[in-house]
Formats: sequence, C-alpha cells, structure tokens
Amino acid sequence: MLRIVSLQLIATVVAGLIAALLGGWPAMFSAVLGGLCCVVPNGIMAVRLFAASTKAGGANPFTFFIWEFIKIGMTLALLGVTAWLYRDLNWLALMGGFIVALKSYIFLLFRQR
Repeated sequence: MLRIVSLQLIATVVAGLIAALLGGWPAMFSAVLGGLCCVVPNGIMAVRLFAASTKAGGANPFTFFIWEFIKIGMTLALLGVTAWLYRDLNWLALMGGFIVALKSYIFLLFRQR
C-alpha cells in the first residue's frame, strides 16, 4: 500500500508539471494541492493499517472500514480547505490533479514483474 501512495505522489508531481506548462503557476499549485488532497489521507490510512497489521492478531476488517471513512472525511475536508484558502484556485487543474492521483494505481496493473 505504501508503494501505491508513493506512485500517487509521483503522479501528483507529474500532473503539477503538466499543469504548469498549460496554465502557469496557479494551475501548477492547484494540481499539486488536488493531488495532495488524495495522497495525504491515503498515506495516513496506509501507515495506520500497517501499524495495525503488526499487532498480535493482525488487522481486522473493522479497522479498515473505520479508516476508510476517516480517509473520505479527510479528503473532503482537505478539498474544502483548499477551495476556501487558495484564492488563485484553478478548478480544472485541482480536479485534474486529484483524479490523476486517485487513478494512478492503474499504472501498477501494466507493470511487468
């Protein structure tokens, strides 16, 4: 799961660079912030699930579902805070960065072992 989070972070940086080429600095920051709204909650959930799996008895499904709800709430809160605080927000770049980070795990499907 940590590998997926690192891939999401890389995809966020790439989306930011592409947004910078297409729309300038505000678009780049918007794309990166959108990607981070996905990466940060996923990273926290991954660390918490990894910590729960090292305990005696391992992780249980209840832990996963609780952290999934927390992750969704954190994602929505981060998107709201970003929209509220960043005045030069480019909505297209924000959603683009968010979707690229969210769907970056598809690249792992095409990876050769």
